[in-house]
Amino acid sequence: MVGAVAYAMLAVPLAFLVLTKRFFSPLPVVIALQVAGMLLVVWARLTFGMRSFHVGATATQGGLVTTGPYRFVRHPIYAGVLVILAGVLVGHHDIATLIPVACVALALVVRMVAEERAVQRTYAEYASYAQRTKRIIPWVL
Repeated sequence: MVGAVAYAMLAVPLAFLVLTKRFFSPLPVVIALQVAGMLLVVWARLTFGMRSFHVGATATQGGLVTTGPYRFVRHPIYAGVLVILAGVLVGHHDIATLIPVACVALALVVRMVAEERAVQRTYAEYASYAQRTKRIIPWVL
């Protein structure tokens, strides 16, 4: 249930940012950063496979994924989204942008915590993986 609420907290503000043309920065260098964030999301999706497309924050069958970008961070998809959102804030630094970006960031944190709890219950080896792999920023956070 928590995962589904967090999913709505992701979808609605992201839709707002796209519809109000705030999603992409007007600055070319920042657009390059956002594209890098999108490439990280795509890499992680390809590595993880199609099994992760669900609203709830549940663990999926098929084994713990620790290859590709998952070697460096436990949540590379969310890390990529945060990179994209950083570009959104640099390009459009007003309250109408800050509020939906903050909602998305909060939703990502809620989903990360919920997903980690579910994965810990499903995969005993997750505790060891979590100790050696940072959550969002390699070697830092």
